[in-house]
Amino acid sequence: MDDQQFRKYSDTSLDSLKKSLIAAEDSVDMEVEDQAGALHISFEEPPAKFIISPNSAARQIWISALSTSFKLDWSESQQEFVFSKTGEKLKTLVSRLINEQLGDQVASLDS
Repeated sequence: MDDQQFRKYSDTSLDSLKKSLIAAEDSVDMEVEDQAGALHISFEEPPAKFIISPNSAARQIWISALSTSFKLDWSESQQEFVFSKTGEKLKTLVSRLINEQLGDQVASLDS
């Protein structure tokens, strides 16, 4: 995949994720901001910040959450960014991380 393809895939994926996160803000105690192409999700209780950003050099989407770094690769077969360790797609992984942060099954992002 070249840089232009990566930008297209990552921009589309992150835009879709941002729309789902903003829709979930009504039911989940979090704040979502787009800062220079990176999504920042802030939580008051318990306090935390997740950062989701494209990494052009590695051709991955990186998530910093729960004191861990998650690196998702593009899957041609699924046409989505996937976390290879678990097979989770971007929105599924972010939903799980939000629920782990809040200690409840409150977030469900449409896929």
